[in-house]
Amino acid sequence: MRQFQEMPMLFKLIKRPEPSKSMVFLSPVIALILTLLSGVILFQLLGVDPMEALYAFFIEPLTSRYGWGELGVKATPLILIAVALSIGFRAGVWNIGAEGQLTLGAICGGGIALLFYDVEAFWVLPLMIVAGIAGGMLWAGIPALLRTRFNANEILTSLMLTYVATLLLSLLVHGPWRDPDGFNFPESRIFNDAATLPVILEGTRLHMGWIFALALVVGAWVLMSRTIIGFQVKVVGEAPAAARYAGFSVNKVIWLALMLSGGAAGLAGLVEVSGPIGQLLPTISPGYGFTAIIVAFVGRLHPVGVLFAGLLLALSYLGGESAQISMNLPLAVTGVFQGLLLFFLLASDVLIQYQLVRRSSPSAVTQ
Repeated sequence: MRQFQEMPMLFKLIKRPEPSKSMVFLSPVIALILTLLSGVILFQLLGVDPMEALYAFFIEPLTSRYGWGELGVKATPLILIAVALSIGFRAGVWNIGAEGQLTLGAICGGGIALLFYDVEAFWVLPLMIVAGIAGGMLWAGIPALLRTRFNANEILTSLMLTYVATLLLSLLVHGPWRDPDGFNFPESRIFNDAATLPVILEGTRLHMGWIFALALVVGAWVLMSRTIIGFQVKVVGEAPAAARYAGFSVNKVIWLALMLSGGAAGLAGLVEVSGPIGQLLPTISPGYGFTAIIVAFVGRLHPVGVLFAGLLLALSYLGGESAQISMNLPLAVTGVFQGLLLFFLLASDVLIQYQLVRRSSPSAVTQ
């Protein structure tokens, strides 16, 4: 143990005079490379060919038109949620309960579909979209109120509400909203055609929700770079004291951030139940609300970066399913890759503020 402590360190971290702009963009690339290298080690430990596993995980899902469509289907909720979350994160508002807001959006939008089950009218789907967004905003409004009125930590309140939303959905599909013709399975009726999103790419399941995601990316970019509201969000997040001195309302920014993220998460939930799922089930998402947090940080809290990060994380879901089918690997590999990516990203972000340099002489070791 003593010998280990006396071993000289070959490298050291030196604080940069100012943050490195290049490392802001290189950090996710470094994290991705380290994740892939860790994946090679992981697959070797599992006793499979690493190159074959990486091909099944990252390449095989994109070898067909249908695969590209599925990539868009998986990326849509991630991008919708992550773009709005990134605005809140830049304001210092930590909404961790997007999964619950997604669930409430699915409940409210799905409730409209079930209420007008026999109605074949064009207005059913727009009404569902409004209800889904409103449901997510309502659920996000609770931590917003608790934060601005009682200074309660929005991380805890938003996270705990996720479990309440999940249990509420389970109660409904096991009880009053259960399909009477569903052989007692805990699921709602299958939505009719008027309550489902139209497919935009023939031969795939890619639906109009992808258009919503792209529109939100553009809208968020305009909001953050071209409006006074975006400027206020940045100032409140980076210098709260300066924001108060300038007359900016911190509480208004908190409400804005939580309403935007809640509404986007609610829309994502509605998109899932009116798109690929087509009904209400006890489980709506495989954890999109939590994965979107990784997407937001991999995308550097920038709308365009979030778009590409969302596609990358969506590929991890598709790759996990592909590897499970073709190589009999556990589906948990997906979560491992996502966790490794976030871990290495946080580690690589140190290089934004610090520079890794080689120690020049033995005397530097003792300094």
